[in-house]
Amino acid sequence: MSSIRFALNHMCAPSLRLESFFVAAKELGIDSVEIRNDLAGNAILDGTPAAAVKELAARHGLTIISINALQRFNEWNDERAREAAELIDYARDCGARALVLVPVNDGSGREPEARHANLRKALSALKPMLEAAGIIGLVEPLGFEICSLRLKSEAAAAIEELGARSTFLLVHDTFHHHLAGEAATFPELTGLVHISGVSDPDVSVGDMRDPHRVLVDARDRLDNVGQLRALLSAGYAGPASFEPFAPRVHALKEPVTALKESMAYIADRL
Repeated sequence: MSSIRFALNHMCAPSLRLESFFVAAKELGIDSVEIRNDLAGNAILDGTPAAAVKELAARHGLTIISINALQRFNEWNDERAREAAELIDYARDCGARALVLVPVNDGSGREPEARHANLRKALSALKPMLEAAGIIGLVEPLGFEICSLRLKSEAAAAIEELGARSTFLLVHDTFHHHLAGEAATFPELTGLVHISGVSDPDVSVGDMRDPHRVLVDARDRLDNVGQLRALLSAGYAGPASFEPFAPRVHALKEPVTALKESMAYIADRL
């Protein structure tokens, strides 16, 4: 079995400025990070040039594994094409390896025919854009019942159908995998794993939302350890990136200490 390679998504500690986030990663012995385009007052939204982000990552010895994310990617239109072009250019210029692609999650586009057509249209349009920049597209199905792309099997089928395995890979998000209730894991098509746990004993699976997503510990209800063990034993050797959304995690005064504890909890059980 491969040993786990932890990574950090900036959502671990969104109040940290980018350099402080990079410093935190190094404190944890982590060399792979994900940056985001949805954190107000922080890179990328604050206008920080891609070249500055690239230089900062190099100075700290970090690899930027992804920019998270192009939202509503499977609602392809002129606006989405512009957003995609900007993010792909930024990813290329800051040295990021990949761009995370997040589907429409508002209850629209769920009918099977529309769902499949929209997915293929978007992937077909993104493929040459990503290839020209040398960037991987990481498709991230969301397990919410209202999502237009819940299942990795549907994304995998579209990638295979388009002969696009060299351009697109899947994100296995442990939270969304549990919510979707999908057994298959597609380790050979997985380019990134997102880790978060749910410890609230009272919330039903159907009612789990981003604010419930905490660092993984002994109370985890999502079987993160089991999911990771299955992926690693099947040959997955990529990064496993912490992505908690819970406000109480974001409010931690010592996020490095909490992350270190979660890393140790997971690693000791794999």
